[in-house]
Amino acid sequence: MQDVGRVTLVGAGPGDPELLTIKALKAIERADVVVYDRLVSEEVLALAPAGAARIYVGKQPSHHPVPQSEINDLLVRLARSGRRVVRLKGGDPFIFGRGSEEAAVLAEQGITFDVIPGITSAQGCAASARIPLTHRGLAHSLRFVTGHCREDLDLDLDWDGLADPQTTLVVYMGMANIGQISRRLMAAGLPGDTPALAINNGTTPRERRVRDTLAALPAAARAARFEGPVLFIVGKVAGLADSLDTSAEEDGTRAASHA
Repeated sequence: MQDVGRVTLVGAGPGDPELLTIKALKAIERADVVVYDRLVSEEVLALAPAGAARIYVGKQPSHHPVPQSEINDLLVRLARSGRRVVRLKGGDPFIFGRGSEEAAVLAEQGITFDVIPGITSAQGCAASARIPLTHRGLAHSLRFVTGHCREDLDLDLDWDGLADPQTTLVVYMGMANIGQISRRLMAAGLPGDTPALAINNGTTPRERRVRDTLAALPAAARAARFEGPVLFIVGKVAGLADSLDTSAEEDGTRAASHA
């Protein structure tokens, strides 16, 4: 009887392959099959062995060609075939990555699995832009939220709590709803002139940034015509982007400031 394989849920980080953990790299290099998402960069995927099967199960807003239930079943089938399965997820598998849903199914089916954390997009993009997510005197707390809801329902967030001017707010997957997010935050009391930053394809050679105020950010982000993942950082720390960013001197600048 063939041995049951193993599934490793691996955080692929925000895009730059050098931000992978050593443990993640070793798991990828040993994989028999790699099941990967839309946000996994080509540079990271290229680290898989030449003979490893690659299965794309990516999702886009309002477009889920492979339902989550089918992905769960796929992981179980692949493991039961005796293969070493790496489930690659952008960022960290347990931060807005549905990794916990997959882990629950694997546990229920008796499949052995491991979880390897990854640098989440908030950390990677903020570091690439050279801004801190917390800073004494500017931000004493940090909140991560998703900018879209399950089955594309209306956003139902703690707007009053998120509008704290001493909090850094990081919005994942929020491009489609950034206008609503901006309006709701201002309605809850966050000043419209609060610094904000949009980062597209963060940590990769394709990275682009737009800095503006909270009030003007939706229009500025739309005008940028971003392609690929966009992360938003809202709060006083975003105002440090220019003073701490030396990339303009190093490579001509990847950022556009409208503030």
